Parts: sequence; C-alpha cells; structure tokens
Amino acid sequence: MRLAFLGPVGTYGEQAAHRLAALESLEDVNFVPQQGIRGVIRALADGDCELAVVPVENSVEGGVTSCLDALWEHPDLAVARALVLPIRHALVGSGPLEAISEVLSHPQALAQCSLWLGEQLPQALQLPTSSTAEAARLVRGSRFRGAIASLEAAAEHGLEVLAYPINDVPGNCTRFLLLRRGERSQRGPYASLAFSLHSNRPGALLESLGCFARQGLNMSRIESRPSKREMGEYIFFVDLELPEGSAPLEGAIADLTPLCEHLALFGAYPLTNLAAEEKGL
Repeated sequence: MRLAFLGPVGTYGEQAAHRLAALESLEDVNFVPQQGIRGVIRALADGDCELAVVPVENSVEGGVTSCLDALWEHPDLAVARALVLPIRHALVGSGPLEAISEVLSHPQALAQCSLWLGEQLPQALQLPTSSTAEAARLVRGSRFRGAIASLEAAAEHGLEVLAYPINDVPGNCTRFLLLRRGERSQRGPYASLAFSLHSNRPGALLESLGCFARQGLNMSRIESRPSKREMGEYIFFVDLELPEGSAPLEGAIADLTPLCEHLALFGAYPLTNLAAEEKGL
C-alpha cells in the first residue's frame, strides 16, 4: 500500500503519516514523499497512491488553504481518520546562531515562529519553501542559512539544533487528515463537508447553518474560501461533532442540499488528539 505525504523525509507530515498508519493498523506501507500539498492530493486522486496524509488546520495560523482548495477540487476523496499532532519547531543549521542572515521554512512554520524571529533574528531574511524538511535540506552546509524544522529533520540532514523550541505558542498543534478514495462514511464522531450557495443574499448563510442547528449538530469549525470565480462568492468548509448514529448528519445533508449549488461531504471519521493526550485531557 502506497501512502503519499508532504516530503521530503523529516516533515511533520511524515510523522503524522506514520502515526495514522499505526492507528489504522496498516501493514506493508510504502511512504511516498510528494512535492507540495497539492502534489500529495493529486497522487491519491490520480491513483498513484492508495492513501494520503495532508495538514488541514493549525491551532495558531488556522486553515491550510492549499489543502482546503485541493479538497474542494477533488470531492471524490474521503477522510478516513484525523490526527492532532503537537508541533515544536527548532532552528537548525550548520553555522552559529549569530551568523544566520536567512531563515528558510514552510510559510506556516515561519508564521508560527514570527515573534521569536523578530526578537532573536530581526535582520534575517525569511524565505518560504515547500516544506520544513525541504528547508532543512537546503541549508545543509551553509554558515549563514538556518531552517525552521523538526528535530527529526535536523537529524536526517546532519544539522545542528541552534534553538529549540522556537514556536511562539507552546500549545502549537496541527490537524492532519488521512485521505482515501471511495465511499464516504456517515458514521463517526466527526464529519467534514464543504458547500457553496445558490446566491449571495441576506440570510442565505444563516439559513444553511440552521440545517445543522435543527439536527443538534455542533460546528467545531467553519471557514470560508473564495470560489475563484468572482468577487464575493465563497465556499464554506464546516467540521461537525456527531452524536451516535448517522441520522442527524443525513437529516442535515437532506435539508442543506436544496440550498447549495455544490455540496461535498468528505466523510465522518474518528479523531486522535495527541496534543490533548500530552496534557492529560
């Protein structure tokens, strides 16, 4: 079985992929690194891999927009399981901290460490990369470049840990999704869906959200993304907490469907929160 994740080796996505594979009791898994989040989803959608792991939300920076957009483009994909992974960033490199004039990392990681960078390396140029592990690979051997990455990435690329942890918020964590092709379940403690409405009129969004309230479903998250067709037109991504059984979700979908131009149910699924487990919650 081939499982795609955001590469190269050493990313938080790889950590999440191994954790999710273990939670699903998967055996003989071939972990396949991909370039970019869209590349991960495309590998699954095109049939090159049977499973994929992608980051969908960070507790500090919010939704991972490239993931949300790619999911909307591939509504045939289903969420099999979710994992909340604690994120602890390190500044890694081959030279001393005081010599660092460029810091490379994924845009989300740079944003999650912005206060630390402003205080410790205010003159350093911040350069975005496709992943934290790719940043670690690129700074290897440089005396003036550092990368924000994991301790695992530092070990993989033979880098020194110059500072750790450097994320601005101690409780920083990211939610990852395990995706597959095929039928989308309607049973599980959580569900994710996205929809666009027929028209932008007063009360249209309120009417659509009432479909969840009438079924007693709590929204744990709602986020909008531009449709990219015209200004003021949006797609709404919603996560729901589900009670036992599928009837409330089925009822909400039945009520919501006539109000929507497009509706994509990504499925119901279990969620494992390692961040909460660390805190003993």
